[in-house]
Amino acid sequence: MSVTQIRPNMDHWQERVDLAAALRWTARLNMHEGVANHFSLSVNDDGSQFLMNPNQVHFSRVKASDLLVVDANDPETYAGPNAPDPTAWGLHGGVHAACPHARCVMHVHSIFATVLACMQDSRLPPIDQNCCTFFDRIVIDEDYGGLAFADEGARCAALLTDPKQKVMVMGSHGVLVIGDTVADTFNRLYYFERAAETYIRALQTGMPLRRIPDDIAEKTARQLEDYPEQDARHLAELKAILDAEGSDYAA
Repeated sequence: MSVTQIRPNMDHWQERVDLAAALRWTARLNMHEGVANHFSLSVNDDGSQFLMNPNQVHFSRVKASDLLVVDANDPETYAGPNAPDPTAWGLHGGVHAACPHARCVMHVHSIFATVLACMQDSRLPPIDQNCCTFFDRIVIDEDYGGLAFADEGARCAALLTDPKQKVMVMGSHGVLVIGDTVADTFNRLYYFERAAETYIRALQTGMPLRRIPDDIAEKTARQLEDYPEQDARHLAELKAILDAEGSDYAA
């Protein structure tokens, strides 16, 4: 029996399994930040309750049953065992509260996205197909204000008013990606890091870059958005690999 077929008596089990798989794969890709960074997933209609990885646990060890249910309207959930640190619920709670369309939120300091965030011009030009995915779909935070406690989290959340823009390049900080589901959000996070890597490596050649015209970039972005089930199939394959390896992510 696949480990994902086991169903402990816990709420939101499939969501837990998906989020744990995304955390594990993010660690495998070295897109994590040690025991920092967090993923969250809304589990009620208004987004005030969300699953989140426990504080100071490495992404590579998080299991589905470890994930916490945090309630933005109940301060006691911030004080429980392994409760996320204040910067985690400050940023994620702020985004979930301000952006109903942000059902899932993933924040990392992955290398190439963070390099992009450290550049004076943090725009990602459409130089290849992956970069086109994000054409006119990125918001850049130009006003880093320190650790993401409640005020900083609310300030960042206020930048995500356009539902079309699902990636925030957090200047001098990292990247925050939102989406409808774990699969949707992880897929976007993965391809943003790939696109940022292509751009950074292309810059390192010192050669002129080939830029795709804006109309073709927009056309390509829409085609990729409409591509059937790519995100779900991506996550399903990652879970299948983890299952075949005997991973305990779904325990």
